[in-house]
Amino acid sequence: MAPVTSLSDSVHQHLASALSATRPEAAGADPLLRRSDRADYQANGILALAKKAKANPRELAAEVVAHVTTGDLIADVEVSGPGFLNITIGDRAITETLAARYADDTGRLGVPLAAEPGTTVIDYAQPNVAKEMHVGHLRSAVIGDAVRQLLEFTGETVVRRHHIGDWGTQFGMLIQYLDEHPHELDHKDARISGEEAMSNLDRLYKAARRLFDSDEEFKTRARRRVVDLQAGDEHTLAVWQKFVDESKIYFFSVFEKLDMEIRDADIVGESGYNDMLAETCRLLEESGVAVRSEGALCVFFEDILGPDGNQVPLIVQKSDGGYGYAATDLSAIRNRVFDLKADTLLYVVDARQSLHFKMVFETARRAGWLSDDVKAVQLAFGTVLGKDGKPFKTRAGETVRLVDLLDEAIDRASAVVREKAQDLSEAEITERGTQVGVGAVKYADLSTSANRDYKFDLDQMVSLHGDTSVYLQYAYARIRSILRKADGTGPVAHPELPLHEAERALGLHLDAFAETVAEAAAEYAPHKLAAYLFQLASLYTSFYDKCPVLKAETPAQVENRLFLCDLTARTLHRGMALLGIRTPERL
Repeated sequence: MAPVTSLSDSVHQHLASALSATRPEAAGADPLLRRSDRADYQANGILALAKKAKANPRELAAEVVAHVTTGDLIADVEVSGPGFLNITIGDRAITETLAARYADDTGRLGVPLAAEPGTTVIDYAQPNVAKEMHVGHLRSAVIGDAVRQLLEFTGETVVRRHHIGDWGTQFGMLIQYLDEHPHELDHKDARISGEEAMSNLDRLYKAARRLFDSDEEFKTRARRRVVDLQAGDEHTLAVWQKFVDESKIYFFSVFEKLDMEIRDADIVGESGYNDMLAETCRLLEESGVAVRSEGALCVFFEDILGPDGNQVPLIVQKSDGGYGYAATDLSAIRNRVFDLKADTLLYVVDARQSLHFKMVFETARRAGWLSDDVKAVQLAFGTVLGKDGKPFKTRAGETVRLVDLLDEAIDRASAVVREKAQDLSEAEITERGTQVGVGAVKYADLSTSANRDYKFDLDQMVSLHGDTSVYLQYAYARIRSILRKADGTGPVAHPELPLHEAERALGLHLDAFAETVAEAAAEYAPHKLAAYLFQLASLYTSFYDKCPVLKAETPAQVENRLFLCDLTARTLHRGMALLGIRTPERL
């Protein structure tokens, strides 16, 4: 089905035609259309045009109005203030446009694909092998997954990458210990839980650390193991692989709890770029982008200075020949640009890494790996704070385990669902409690602009009131309940009917879904979609309070209001899915 032209695009086209008919030199000028509380839309573009033409803006606005044809689309247009145009849309045009969205059987609600989609590699959800995931891993996963879904929905080719920490000196100690205690990671059962896998890794790590700290000979053997690992010794790599496999059992269990699809093929950790590191260094040194300084291979930046006033370099290779994160990150850029053919590299990484990525991206630009045609962007996110406004910790002052945090959210949400449930079985309460709890955690994260810190307050997150996913999920479930009670009367659009003010407000907002999705995807800003959905649920509540649905005055009005209900439900369902949040049919 062809995409649906939104009301704002249709009005924009009409105004652009009126502008060029008034002043031919204004062809292509932007009418600057936006939603307004004075009318349905306001156009502010005439002010800039008048300034350019040295004309009186109110007089120019009146000339433009004379060229606007009123009818089904633009019911009324008037000049306001210094030269704004206030525009009222006809009721018929609202209903007909929504009916076209409703008729879209692809589930896209008439949302067009991006005009020029490209290929984006998105790097998100990056846990560390043999380490527990904590609250600090939440945002990269949740924000990254929502941005991925938004981009895919707009037609972008998206390659997912989970750059896990699976390499480095810390593995020498673990590999050596497992080599000397070879059955520590054996499984009695074919399948073990993520919790068991993490417990195995944790036990092994603690035992290896005790030995490393107390036994000098073991420490020497462990350090030798790092050399073997980096040299690609087969036996050492086989033991290392056991840690990676055990960790993946754990990772997959946490991501499953987060209701997030992570595919094994998309996990390409630090180790995935080992074969490229030497060549990356050679290319940087030969091109003069990197230089040797005190034995290390460094890239210097005039604007990045330390406290002593000296330039702080990006160290690509250490003086002992070892490689740092920079070598891996630069090799990953080469792989993503030249092998995966990406034109956008998107990194969903903590804001505290901003300086590192600024240096890495600038180095790649100097080397010619990034260009005007290929951009790299860090979608930097803020910190998760406790209610006290400080970084979120347990009472004992430790970092909060991600699994514990999700379990508590599910428990709280299950209590809310149980309290409200009228005809749900115990199994349904458990299932809905999980969907509401995980949705609450995701929405709290996504409804905040990524670069801002946010407070993790479970009481607020699972509240039925205010800007929460629970409020949106209940709005959806309530609409589904109304549609079930309709008793054979189906949703049918009736463009001939006049609309109540609350129906108009809801209808105009429903039509704005397409441009909101496009904007949220283009700006990597899922919080804009979250804000849209909250406003949609609020406008629906207002409509429901003011406009009887099943007891409307005529059968046609009942059908038309059911149509508005159903389109609202579909829009909520699709929008929440793009944020990675479930919308249960009953709550």
